[in-house]
Amino acid sequence: MLKVTNMNVYYGNIYAIKDVSFDVGEGEIVTLIGANGAGKSTILKTISGLLRSKTGSISFAGEEIGNMASHTIVKKGLAQVPEGRRVFLQMSVRENLEMGHYTQPGTTMKKRIEQVYERFPRLYERRRQDAGTLSGGEQQMLAMGRALMSRPTLLMLDEPSMGLAPLLVEQIFGIIRELNDSGVTILLVEQNAHMALTVAHRGYVLETGRIVTADSAQALLENDAVQKAYLGG
Repeated sequence: MLKVTNMNVYYGNIYAIKDVSFDVGEGEIVTLIGANGAGKSTILKTISGLLRSKTGSISFAGEEIGNMASHTIVKKGLAQVPEGRRVFLQMSVRENLEMGHYTQPGTTMKKRIEQVYERFPRLYERRRQDAGTLSGGEQQMLAMGRALMSRPTLLMLDEPSMGLAPLLVEQIFGIIRELNDSGVTILLVEQNAHMALTVAHRGYVLETGRIVTADSAQALLENDAVQKAYLGG
């Protein structure tokens, strides 16, 4: 579904992503793990069209998207839940969801919102509240719900557990499993490597902008070097 080939990204003179190649198959959960600053979020931003790779290609559902505008990429069925949630704090929960629907026909909005409320009952309870009054976990649900409004076939999640209590982390990862079971392919960037590898099918380990290890999630969980570096082994 997604194929990244020879991605090289710079921030000015800083060489951030160094010849990265990986793929995500339809129906998979694939995770990118690594320390802060390894380049995980930069890769997602480049796939989303917010940054540009100097070389290579980014193919989504067989179509080159490396030079497409971000809103066009969303229309193709690829959505991102950004790091830090980035909900519209002064807007209500419902208004945030409506903003996520802008690429879709207006006639489908009511049904899509109902589907999001069904998946996230807490959002229905808070539907008239401003997003800025929600807890961190509720804001994460809202950010995910907003992305789902665009009917993505591939959902990219950037640090969904950041700043959340352990119980909420378990809840968010349970939702990730449910989304995948419902047919959504997922590319997951996550600081909590153990949780990420527990839900993922495959994983890639990044260090200073390069992929240094790629394997099944189970094999990475059992990898001594990965355990010592990211799993507290």
